[in-house]
Amino acid sequence: MTSLKQPRGWLISSLAIVAVLFGLMTIKEGGAVLLGNEAAVEAAGNYVPFVLWFNFLSGFAYIAAGVGLWLQQRWAIWLAVAIAAAIALTFIGFGMHISSGGAYEKRTVIAMIMRTVVWFVIAGATIQMLLRKRN
Repeated sequence: MTSLKQPRGWLISSLAIVAVLFGLMTIKEGGAVLLGNEAAVEAAGNYVPFVLWFNFLSGFAYIAAGVGLWLQQRWAIWLAVAIAAAIALTFIGFGMHISSGGAYEKRTVIAMIMRTVVWFVIAGATIQMLLRKRN
């Protein structure tokens, strides 16, 4: 069974919308820096390239997960879990970069905390939904 086959409630609808909007914003902001928009590059300051690339590319996964959640597809739950795990691993790598003396922006720390929280909430809520559906 690939669909959750239940009425889409306000929670799953909200999570799906948040995921898609978060993905669109991530692609827009990261893409501006990666494409060399002078104002965006200057505003980004001491960005960490692997974090920037990860965040930009993950924006597409955010959108896919959001659409899948909206359509109540079971695979979207596991994509949300994978996104949360990948963000956590990237955050660990970012922490290692900082602790080794690498340049960074404080707002990147805040953004990574926000991404981690948002995706762990989305993953946790959707897993709970799946477990309730099974019982």
